[in-house]
This record gives sequence, structure tokens and C-alpha cells, in this order.
Amino acid sequence: MKPNPRFLKLPKTFWANVRSIGEQAGYTERGKGIIKIPSLPEMISALKKFNLHGDHLADKNGNPTPLGDDLTAYFEYRAEILNGFVEPRLMDVRRAKSEFKKLKCAHRTSCPLPLNKQTGDKKAEAYLTCIINLIISANSGGHPCDYDPRALTTVTRKGAPLRTLARRVDGAFPSTVNPVAVWEIKEYYYTTTFGSRVADGVYETLLDGMELEELREHENIHIKHYLFVDAHYTWWECGKSYLCRIIDMLHMGYVDEVLFGYEVIEQLPRIVREWVAMSKKESSNLHGDARVG
Repeated sequence: MKPNPRFLKLPKTFWANVRSIGEQAGYTERGKGIIKIPSLPEMISALKKFNLHGDHLADKNGNPTPLGDDLTAYFEYRAEILNGFVEPRLMDVRRAKSEFKKLKCAHRTSCPLPLNKQTGDKKAEAYLTCIINLIISANSGGHPCDYDPRALTTVTRKGAPLRTLARRVDGAFPSTVNPVAVWEIKEYYYTTTFGSRVADGVYETLLDGMELEELREHENIHIKHYLFVDAHYTWWECGKSYLCRIIDMLHMGYVDEVLFGYEVIEQLPRIVREWVAMSKKESSNLHGDARVG
């Protein structure tokens, strides 16, 4: 999923309102199992719970300001995309296993197919990671890829480090040194509650995105940043508020695309071909040092 252009490049004050309203108004419709669209009065009421006013959202007659209209439009869009597009694409372990087996039969490659961290009957391939690796291998035209980075991502200039990210990512193309793209994978098929470990996964991606934003703004270097998530029960039944945060993060510019569950199969082949084209262009122009743009 790419961000909706209408909600890109909005000021950080917009996102401050989104977060504050969500904190108090809530993210879901109780008893309905769907993402909530707060009304304008509910937005103002939510801010008042923080001892804040809502004058910037509506005038004295209750008519929405431009910001009030923008917030309403965004909450409507976020609910529509999550309820109608994301939820049907989130897979459970059986569906993920089935899709993995199909891809494994279709693509005879030598890419890594790692196991999950479960034990006993639950120990098996890490299905989403394996699906991602198979698709990358099948569409990368033999280009190298670091499927399991054991080093921090580093951007160089004139043979010296320019920026080094704080965390190790889950994958980098073609490598962790001057990558075209990096990504995080959050698959939680066996999780029974939405615990702090899952929540931390969202904030880790946010941290990466903020570092990449700084690199883009100060050095004019754009590394593509992706987030792949799956597990219907974990994300939809337990973690709808974090799905909202992920959509927010996408539109704040901290992630270039988020692929939810089956969307990896639908969209990742196209994305990998884009990486290949970018990698060919950069390697021919800059001989492995940091690019601009």
C-alpha cells in the first residue's frame, strides 16, 4: 500500500491532532469490530479531556475549519482502507502456510527459508519472511540481496561513513552498505495477545523511518523503506489501534509502502523490479558510494 497523496506532506501539527484525538476518542467502534471515524464533536471532546480547546477545529457555530475538514477526511480514509482493504488481506497461519507452499513449488531458488522461533508443533518456516524471500529472489534477476543482515545499515560518501542506522533491519537490497531499500517484517501468527513486543515492533520501524527522514532532508539521499506485517488475529482482533498508527506512519513519510499479509504477493514483485532498476542506475553512476536524490 502506498500513501494517499492527499495526506502526504501535512504539517506535524496535523499528526499531533490525529494522535491526541485517537488517544481519547479511541480507534474502534465498540461491539462492531471496525475502525472508528470520530465525529467533529467527538474530536473536540477528546481534546478537552487533555484540557485543550477545539477552536482550531470548528468555529463558534460548530462549522469545521479547514483543519477540521482535513481531519474528518483523513479519519474517513483511514477507516475505509483498514476495514475494506487491509482486513481481508491479513492471513492466518493456515493461509500463510498454503501461500508459502505454492510459492516454494513455483520458484526453485536458493534464498534463505528461515524457521520461526516457536517450539514443538508450532515450529515451522517463518511463512511471511519466506514468502518475501522467495518473491525477491524470483524477481531480482540474480542481483544480490541481504536477506538477514548481521550488520547496521551504513550510507557512505567518498569511502567514509556518512550515516549508520541505530538498528539492524530485517532485509536490505542489495546490501546494508548504501542500500536501495531496507525493510522490516512483523509476522505474529502464534501470538495470542497484543503485547509490548508487538507494539515495540511498530516503534522500531518508526525509529528507522525518522533516521531515514533525517538522511533524506539533510543529505538528499532517499533509501526506500518498507514494512511487511501479517497475522489476522494479532493485528485485527487485538491490535487495530496499531494498524491505525501504521497508516499514520505511512502518511507521515516514515515508510514508503506498507504491505499487509497477502498484499506482499500482490505487490512485492513490482517493488523488487523497481529496486533492480534503481540498483542498476546507481551502480553505473556512482560505483557503490552514496547517491543523491
